[in-house]
Amino acid sequence: MAAGLLGKVTRFMSTPQGRRLTQEAARRVQAAAKDPATRRKIDAAVSQLRRRGSGGTHR
Repeated sequence: MAAGLLGKVTRFMSTPQGRRLTQEAARRVQAAAKDPATRRKIDAAVSQLRRRGSGGTHR
């Protein structure tokens, strides 16, 4: 079932509408990444993920 869904998404993303959606999403992500407040949130999340993935204690 997942392969069928992935195939549908892949087909949609290759259409003109899917390509426009992808380009718009990329523009929004790049704009958000330039915002200092958003950048701090991203950096904090990445830092937290790195600490979790360091092989330390697991919950």
